[in-house]
Formats: sequence, structure tokens, C-alpha cells
Amino acid sequence: MLKKTFLFLSFLFSIVAFSQMAPLSENAKISVLTCGNGEELYTTFGHTAIRIQDVSNSLDVVFNYGMFDFSEGNFYLKFVKGDLKYYVAASSYDQFLYEYQLEKREVIEQKLNLSQQQKQNLLELLTTSLYSEEKYYTYKFIDKNCTTMVVDKLNTVLGDTNQIKKSSNTDVTYRETLYPYFENYFWYKLGINIIFGQRVDDRATQLFLPIELLNSLNKISVDGKPLVASNETVVQAEQPKFTFNFFNSIYFISSILLVIILINKRFLFNIYLIILGILGVFFIWVGSYSLHKELLLNYNALLFNPIFLLIPFIKGGRILKGLLLASFGMLLVYLLMMLSKPHLNLVLPFMLTAIYILVKKWIQQKSLLTSVKNDRT
Repeated sequence: MLKKTFLFLSFLFSIVAFSQMAPLSENAKISVLTCGNGEELYTTFGHTAIRIQDVSNSLDVVFNYGMFDFSEGNFYLKFVKGDLKYYVAASSYDQFLYEYQLEKREVIEQKLNLSQQQKQNLLELLTTSLYSEEKYYTYKFIDKNCTTMVVDKLNTVLGDTNQIKKSSNTDVTYRETLYPYFENYFWYKLGINIIFGQRVDDRATQLFLPIELLNSLNKISVDGKPLVASNETVVQAEQPKFTFNFFNSIYFISSILLVIILINKRFLFNIYLIILGILGVFFIWVGSYSLHKELLLNYNALLFNPIFLLIPFIKGGRILKGLLLASFGMLLVYLLMMLSKPHLNLVLPFMLTAIYILVKKWIQQKSLLTSVKNDRT
């Protein structure tokens, strides 16, 4: 362990010493590495890094802006709040590649056509980030991540802060851009889509995903020549063989909701409303607590409605009638909003179940009012 630590520190020291004392040779190469997605949630969208290779000077280093510390205190609270610090780290190319080779995740290398001065400037810029207060940055899902940080550095050396700026397809929303990444992960897809608010329904003008950067770089020309000199797949992906899993599909949750309706018991209806209400309170709390813009103005709280928490505990009368009418109105507004959203099919089973239960509550309270009137008569 001590030997590995010593070698790693020696490697980092050599980067600093090299960048400060010696210029890159004319044989130096700058590459953008685009890495495929993995099984863990935080690897769902892939990864971006920068490789600087100079065989003449025995330098082959990868700068990685996607580092974070799981052991940091209150990690998940900081992540949800949006003040979690990510940082840039450097490693040897072989060390960086090892994880992706082990997990058989695709890595594509794009060698860039940069001038000698631009290559040197980029090395110095990245080294400065590594050993200064710029090392740490506050992670933001769309606005500041491993891909946007690479974009910023490349734009700086290209001399145009807007050279690489656009999503590859601005005709779609951020939500539509993200949707295909969860094709075989129902629970991830459901969770992400109900916790994200209005921001992800904006047009995707910000380039923030690794594959988008790869596509964008292939389209850019600088001084009349393509920015990308070559594309090479350095690690081949092993395509996962997904088989249908009933428990990882919308059919599972739909079956549970259908069973609740068929059993037709008041206590199950009340439990369902309470669960939806708790989720609604959570969405509202997260929206007010978090600094992530993606979690603000979460209209899904119209379906996962905090009002539902009150309904099971009110037996009848004007208050219950008012709550039911308000709930129906909010569900109608939600349905109209969802008609243009890609995750309509995900929330439709929850919506239909909620409507059925509210209708049952309405009929029960009408029957109760009728019997009270008859008793008085």
C-alpha cells in the first residue's frame, strides 16, 4: 500500500514538475475520452476526461473532473442539497483505463487538432486546476459536471468561450434527452422523472452529457480544419443482454395498484393516499431545500399531493368535500400538463388509481350526507 501511494505521489509530482519546467514536444497528443455508462446510478450517463500524451517526454496522464468522496460527512444530504464538492484528479492513462476494461464499458478516444501553444496552454490550465483552489467545484446535474468542466477548458484554449456550447439536438428537452438512458431501468426512470421539476422540460441548450460532447466535437471545425483528427474505440463495450424482468417494469407497479383497487378496502385506499401525500411533502421539501435547479417547481406534487395526507382522517362534511374537489382540480391540471411530457405513461397508473380512490371517497361522503339528512328528517 505504501509503495502504491509513493508511486502515485511521484506520478503527480512529475506532472507538476513537467508542466512548470518543460514544454510538450511536437509529438504530444491531446484527446477527449468519452466513457460508456455503467450499472450504478452515478455511471448511468457515462463520463468525460482529457488525456495528454507525450511519448517523447514519457508523459501519459488523464485529467478527470468526475471525482467525489463517498466517505464525506452527510454525503447524500449534500448531494440532494446541491453543495457537494466534486474535484479534478490526475492518473496515468493505464490506471484510468483499467476500471473501464474491467467493467467492459466502452471508451472512445477523440484526438484533437490543436496547435502546439494550445496543447501547452491546456496542460498548464489543467495542472493549475489540479493544484489550486480550482481543484474543487460544486456539482450541478446540468450546469456543472465532468463534461461541462471539460467543455470550459477546451473553450478556453480554443480562444472562444462559445466554441463548444450547444446540445447536439436543441429541438428536444432535457427530460427527453435523458429518457433513453433509462430504457432498461424502470425504477431509475420513475424516480428521476418524478423528482425532477420544470427545469428539465426546458429545451436542451446546455451541453452536459458525454455522448453529446463527443457528437459536438465531431461537428466542429477550427481555422478550416476539423477539430477532431481521429476517433478510436480503445475499449469495446460488452453489450448487456437485458431480459424482461417483471419486477423491473411498469407492469409490476401497475399490478400492485390494480390489486389495491380490486381488494377495494378503505384502509388500503387510505394507505395509498398517505404514501402519495408523503412523497408530495418530500418533493416540496427537496425543492425548497436543494440548490439544484432541476428539483425546483416540481409539478409532480399535483399527483403526489400533500393534501392526500388529510383526506383519510376526515370523515365527512364540507372540509372533506373541499379537499376532494381541490384534489380533482389539481389532478385535472396535472393531466393537461402531462399530455406533452414523455413520462406520462410512467405516472398514468398512479393517476388513475388516485382518481378511482377519490371518486370512491366522494361517493362515500355523498352517501353519508344523504343518510344524515334522512336522519334529521
